[in-house]
Amino acid sequence: MSHTHTYEELARKNKQYLWHPFTQMKDYVAEDPLIIARGEGIKLIDVNGKAYYDGFSSVWLNVHGHNVPELNRAIVEQLEQVAHSTLLGMANVPSILLAEQLVRIAPDGLTKVFYSDSGATAVEIALKMAFQYWQNIGVTGKRSFITMNNAYHGDTIGAVSVGAIPLYHEVYRPLLFSSYTIPYPYPYRHEGERSAAEETLACLERLLDEKADEIAALIVEPIVQGASGMIIMPDGCLKQMADMARAYGVLLIADEVATGFGRTGRMFACEHEGVTPDIMAVAKGITGGYLPVAATLTTDRVYDAFYADYEEQKTFFHGHSYTGNPLGCAVALANLRLLEERRIVEGVAEKSRRLAKLLAPLSDFAHVGEVRQKGFMVGIELVRDKQTKEPYHWDERIGVRVCRRARENGLLTRPLGNVVVLIPPLVSTEDELAEMVGILAESIEDVTAAAAVKGA
Repeated sequence: MSHTHTYEELARKNKQYLWHPFTQMKDYVAEDPLIIARGEGIKLIDVNGKAYYDGFSSVWLNVHGHNVPELNRAIVEQLEQVAHSTLLGMANVPSILLAEQLVRIAPDGLTKVFYSDSGATAVEIALKMAFQYWQNIGVTGKRSFITMNNAYHGDTIGAVSVGAIPLYHEVYRPLLFSSYTIPYPYPYRHEGERSAAEETLACLERLLDEKADEIAALIVEPIVQGASGMIIMPDGCLKQMADMARAYGVLLIADEVATGFGRTGRMFACEHEGVTPDIMAVAKGITGGYLPVAATLTTDRVYDAFYADYEEQKTFFHGHSYTGNPLGCAVALANLRLLEERRIVEGVAEKSRRLAKLLAPLSDFAHVGEVRQKGFMVGIELVRDKQTKEPYHWDERIGVRVCRRARENGLLTRPLGNVVVLIPPLVSTEDELAEMVGILAESIEDVTAAAAVKGA
């Protein structure tokens, strides 16, 4: 494609026809767009031939790098059989075999797989499933959900209803069902007598004590809260939340869309604390970052509440056209095979110790408030004043400017406000990690030093 179209032509058409996600197009069209032509290993190459480290795994989903022969081959082989057939009342071969493998690697007790096509839809399904579960067993009062402050679960209306990032979600408030919100433990920004984890658990217990009979489920980003700025849960917090939900008869939904498939150094983040949720949403890394497949896993207990005579109308009336797409399921199977053969998840656990050492010097930077890391999920929170933790004002765009400088230096990532993220592909070597951290460190130094001079 890029051989027959010049950069100028593509840039013009991009600005003329495309509306980009999470992008203020007025800013975007004022600049020269980055247009990716191909990928090789953990690098992406633009139409002008410049290579960049994929420092955020193409929005947190790439596992084995780009253009992986085994994954390419899996799609081609399936393509020679059938590209798509529906799962509505029928089955196809890869979707069956993938479901078996997902159940095998998931936390114990998750035994059923419902497919969809993105993280948001996997969450949407989880919410509807949890709601209808109680209706089906005759407990009609349980209609609400508990979410956590600054949660992000996707952009469909149900997922936004359990989202709690004002910048993203406030404008849609009139369209949403209301949820109860408890704090996500954020030690760096926490103030008060109790620890951040104690505060979270106390709020949850108080809410469950008062409202458990009207709450269908608690939804959690386990261990790492992503879009809010890579906030890491203190040890033991998730386990206590899970135990509390169970004690009060509330379902637990784990949103493992970002954390699943090795990203935190375990296959799923819930495993860090031996937690089996009632419902688990997965997507992103499931296909190695190749095709849009998502899944919602659940227990026999939840599944059995829908298993009834046709006349009872307890069917789960939900589905997507591309549910269980054979091409996506075939590449997902190949991805899982490579994860195991190459011990990728164990590799992340080992390499993340080296990554922590590489990141350590950044903590001493004048404008780095905190460096947070779990496995290959890293957030570097930038602050104007290190002593007072005073944040940069949003209109200073400090994260945007650091990421722009990093791009000039050959690394792609996106900021979360004042938090710069590094989420490298899971196969990144120690040398590649060192180069990526080096580029980020230099970019942070350059931009924050310039901002300090300007502000002086």
